[in-house]
Amino acid sequence: MRPLIEIIPTDPEPDVKAGILAALVSFNAEMRDFAPEEPDFAIAIRDPETKEVTGGLYGVDGYGWAFVKFLIVPEQYRGMGLGTRLIEEAEAIAKARGYIGIWLDTFEFQARPFFEKLGYTLFGELEGGSGAVPRYFLKKKF
Repeated sequence: MRPLIEIIPTDPEPDVKAGILAALVSFNAEMRDFAPEEPDFAIAIRDPETKEVTGGLYGVDGYGWAFVKFLIVPEQYRGMGLGTRLIEEAEAIAKARGYIGIWLDTFEFQARPFFEKLGYTLFGELEGGSGAVPRYFLKKKF
């Protein structure tokens, strides 16, 4: 019997995303015979008074590479070297886990020159256009 195909053009229910992700994770786990998946990692920036997380870096296992999924230094803390510190700490975690490098992506209005200054090189891009912002993919191999 053939499966049903449901088109959900806007706002799919959380169970739809969860079901798709569960199927993908299960498939990937079967194919991953070279190393176990590592847990996610983070380096948090906290408000000095409230201790609330106001920014930082969130990374995930990327099949032998670390992937920086999120990185933000709040505007009031920029220029203090925190972005460099976040990247250096992520690189230390990645090296300790035996990854071969780190990759990340950034939009045109974000931080491509910053990452290139830290030794990251461009390996791909999505061009901009009407309604589309250029997006850059960078990596640093250890």
